[in-house]
Amino acid sequence: MTPEILFENDDFLAINKPAGLVVHPDGRSTEPTLSDWVLANYPQTKFVGDPIKMPNGTLLYRPGIVHRLDKETSGVMIIAKTQKSFDFFKQQFMEREVRKMYNAFVWGIIKEDKGKIERPIGRSKTDFRKWSAERHARGELREAITEYIVVSRKQADHISGKIPKNFTYLEVYPKTGRTHQIRVHFKAVNHPVVADSLYAENHPKELGFNRVALHARTIEIEAPDGQMHMFEAPLPEDFKKALASFS
Repeated sequence: MTPEILFENDDFLAINKPAGLVVHPDGRSTEPTLSDWVLANYPQTKFVGDPIKMPNGTLLYRPGIVHRLDKETSGVMIIAKTQKSFDFFKQQFMEREVRKMYNAFVWGIIKEDKGKIERPIGRSKTDFRKWSAERHARGELREAITEYIVVSRKQADHISGKIPKNFTYLEVYPKTGRTHQIRVHFKAVNHPVVADSLYAENHPKELGFNRVALHARTIEIEAPDGQMHMFEAPLPEDFKKALASFS
């Protein structure tokens, strides 16, 4: 549960977040978070960023957290050390200037070698935990765009059970940053992410995954000094083992 530091200077650090680590507290759970690790190692960042105001009026600080990953998603993240660098990075995310690439295993065979999913995302009508890019979505529908490239495919030699064990391994490029966007978009096109207990709840866990098969592989971003950086989080062991089964 300890993040790996990929890069560090006086303004920020790039880290590889392990799967299973929550990014910041929600005011209810007491489990360790990435924010706890940041505060323990960089106490000067306590007031850097945008705190969350809770219903009772208390503030939950998110030290240097510029963007987030879901608990079960592993991969590269940017942590700001100063308010100036935080504001600089935040602006890039808001203006969609940050280029991100994820790797994902999804159910089924995607026939096209590359494609784009353009479906607005709203709240799920049936489950408060979920978002939806389907017709029954409720509330404000927000623009969401996800591009992808097929890296490889694995087709079962035979079909047993109700769900054919066919899979596609992808590079995914989200052009917007909606909550659960990649998971929601691939669910909407009937290719849910493998081992996603929320959006692929009727599918068994496969390919050796005990968590959602999603990894934030690279991020390209401009630093406050004007220099462009590309950071890469190496594939975790569960991804390597799943890929080995494709050969």
